[in-house]
Amino acid sequence: MTSKVGNQPRVIAVANQKGGVGKTTTAINLGTALAQAGFQCVIIDLDPQGNASTGLGCPQEERSSSMYEALSGELSLLQTLQPTPVEDLLLAPSSVDLSGADVELVDQIDRTHRLRNLLDQFFEDAQDAHVDYVLIDCPPSLNLLTVNAMVAAQSVLVPLQSEFFALEGLTQLLSTVKQVRQNLNPGLHIAGIVLTMFDQRNRLSGQVAEDVRENLGDVVFSTIIPRNVRISEAPSHAIPVLVYDPGCAGSIAYRALAQEVLTRDGLLTAA
Repeated sequence: MTSKVGNQPRVIAVANQKGGVGKTTTAINLGTALAQAGFQCVIIDLDPQGNASTGLGCPQEERSSSMYEALSGELSLLQTLQPTPVEDLLLAPSSVDLSGADVELVDQIDRTHRLRNLLDQFFEDAQDAHVDYVLIDCPPSLNLLTVNAMVAAQSVLVPLQSEFFALEGLTQLLSTVKQVRQNLNPGLHIAGIVLTMFDQRNRLSGQVAEDVRENLGDVVFSTIIPRNVRISEAPSHAIPVLVYDPGCAGSIAYRALAQEVLTRDGLLTAA
């Protein structure tokens, strides 16, 4: 498998155990922005809610080949992949059956490495294709699925809502990353924290941004994702906002975030 980013594709887990922070929206639109920038991308929908699958044009009735079948050993990851409305962006869809994966995998010896093994086999099997980025949309919890994502990934990208309780729960997430790094995946690191749903009319949003940067420093991306009605509308059309309205503030922000990710990965030179 060839890759513009080197011998090994970049694998990023998009995670936050707090729901409603823009995690899935970030996974979808960051993947779209990277694909539009010329990088081959795969989004793995590991959330039983399946919002990333819906937002990329894959309704429930078309998910017979899903991440549940892959994790249970019935299918390879390659067999689950489906096209999306975005060129160079493929989807491994979720299904509601993933909600029982924790129980079904708990007694398995390789329960924390199922996804990593799937990705290793995928990179080996897809000899005639290439993938530059794999983004894993994690469930809003620190369960076995999220641990699988962190074991499989090289880094974790954390969407953080610009609200009063933004830092609440982040300590637990960072602690989980540390534990996975110590016990299961020594190379895991934080790709960055991105502030989402930022309302520039609200002084509180600005204060939250200041507090987060003061506490976390350079790990926080410069790009801030604004609260934008077009971002909210896009999922109802089953397309990313970058396709729905390429010129809106949300699309501009996600393209900027993609540029930051590429710069941090050494694939672009910072301006």
